[in-house]
Amino acid sequence: MASLLRIPGRRPLRFASVFAIAAIASICLSVVLGHYLWSIPPSPFSGGDTTVDNRTSKGFGQPAPNLSESELELHTEGDRAFEATFVTPPSPINAGLGPVFNNASCIACHIRDGRGMPTKGSLLVRVSLPPGQDQIAKTANAPHGSLFGTHSGVSVAEASVSLGNMPPVPGLGTQIQDQAVYSVKPKADVEVSWNEKMGTYGDGTAYSLRSPLLKITLPDGKPLPANVLTSLRLPPPVFGRGLLEAIPEHTILEIANTQAKNNDGISGKPNHVWDVRQKKLVLGRFGLKANNPNLFQQNAAAYVNDMGITNPLFPAKDGASEIDLKTLKATTFYTQTLGVPGRTLMNDPVVKKGEKLFAQANCAVCHVGALKTGDHPVKAIANQPIHPYTDLLLHDMGTGLADGRPDFEASGNEWRTAPLWGIGLTQAVLPYSGYLHDGRARTLEESILWHGGEAGRSKETFRTMAKTDRAALIQFLNSL
Repeated sequence: MASLLRIPGRRPLRFASVFAIAAIASICLSVVLGHYLWSIPPSPFSGGDTTVDNRTSKGFGQPAPNLSESELELHTEGDRAFEATFVTPPSPINAGLGPVFNNASCIACHIRDGRGMPTKGSLLVRVSLPPGQDQIAKTANAPHGSLFGTHSGVSVAEASVSLGNMPPVPGLGTQIQDQAVYSVKPKADVEVSWNEKMGTYGDGTAYSLRSPLLKITLPDGKPLPANVLTSLRLPPPVFGRGLLEAIPEHTILEIANTQAKNNDGISGKPNHVWDVRQKKLVLGRFGLKANNPNLFQQNAAAYVNDMGITNPLFPAKDGASEIDLKTLKATTFYTQTLGVPGRTLMNDPVVKKGEKLFAQANCAVCHVGALKTGDHPVKAIANQPIHPYTDLLLHDMGTGLADGRPDFEASGNEWRTAPLWGIGLTQAVLPYSGYLHDGRARTLEESILWHGGEAGRSKETFRTMAKTDRAALIQFLNSL
């Protein structure tokens, strides 16, 4: 891949126009051995022309190299907003934090534009009541501002807009903000411990898996009521999201239809979620349960729910915002235009073997290796052949990973297929960060061994592989 060109004051860039690859013909769906495969060969250019040649600790934080000069300036502006640390009013700069919050900046959770740490202060907890238990909460058709806010002075339709359509918990809303500004009590105190359980591979080799145990204490010292549903969440990486936003809806639905026809026990479904600006239900793409429709809304929701920062999409009751529309758009553009790290070691025999084993275990049915983006207002991410290893659909992952908390059309057992591009850089970007929705998995092996439900047979195939085959499959994942 191309060498890096450094521009003073900017992150390293690789200009795709200089190192362009041959155009790839249209992508079509074909059925092989009862499963679909996309007719596009593996490529080191995981993000098409947005691919960056950087497999270091800074690999997730590079701008797409095909941005124009004006787009790069907007990306840099968004970068500053993403890294801005908010403080309490009346500071003249970055005021508005809280009064309750989870963290003070975007980058504090998405460290180096990657995952968070599976520790207190990075993990957060979504909460809600079981369906039908709260008569105050409305359905997804509730108008903006009709439900509980995230913090005093804010009127946000949390239950129907930014965090799902489940009934909010009185006094908590649908997310626990476990930090607060001076003189204000957090919504609750959250402590996380881990429960270990042992297992063995088919060859007798032992392994250990851990799962989280939550202890949530309310400000009055009482525990969280037993009927409250909880879901522990680890912040996921933010690179490549613009490309996922640009995948045509019909492509995602076509994958769902193809999976449904295979009759092999693997059948993803789309989530349909509330779009605040369009005021209707649309396809969900973002969030661990695909509960957000686009990056603009996801970022706006993160500002108000995670940091207590009101904004034009989720303003205060009087209509005021603590960040303006320009800042929200710049942050969104930043998350749309981060480059995707390119693959490595594609010609390595072990990696090639692992890729075949990945397909033979049916992992590629959900982790779709090749897609193509469509039209998008941001030209750099439009019409790109990409390799995200996701179908953006919900799948039943079994009781072991279930949080028991529905989210729009997602059940308590269902999760959106996580993209695998760049996963081999996870520990380089942030050593000791975790995998899966709550960070419970410490290694890629543990991630696979937690799979159940629709992925149960694939997990068992991996568990019973020879040790050298397991190592090859992991080496393939590390090449992504």
